[in-house]
Amino acid sequence: MKTTLVAWLATLLAFLLLDALWLGLMMGETYRAQLGTLLLEQPRLLPAALFYLLYVSGCLLFAVRPALQQGGWRRAACLGALLGLVAYGTYDLSNWATLQGWSASLALLDMAWGMLASALACSFGVFCACRWAPGAKGGN
Repeated sequence: MKTTLVAWLATLLAFLLLDALWLGLMMGETYRAQLGTLLLEQPRLLPAALFYLLYVSGCLLFAVRPALQQGGWRRAACLGALLGLVAYGTYDLSNWATLQGWSASLALLDMAWGMLASALACSFGVFCACRWAPGAKGGN
């Protein structure tokens, strides 16, 4: 139980920090320029919080825990990247198909980001669980 909690909290922390950098510093202006009036002035906190809780739980289930059982942080990175591709790909390709302001370049860039952020966050979750939770496997 402690391993799961440490892994989940570490994955959440890493994903929140990475996404804050991405949305706030790196891509905020790009999103505003391309999406214009589709963006709210301030994000809605409840759906945002639900997204992070749900997504990090998916990271734990589909990448972190399997990597702790066998394969370590490298497996977490690969499974996290795959999960990021599926999740962000579903979102971005649907938006590209249905929204006027959603371009192919924005979809591809956001999908790449989802892969990278998920891979890094899942790897960090495994690293922290192996370091701070007794009995955690997967430290190679």
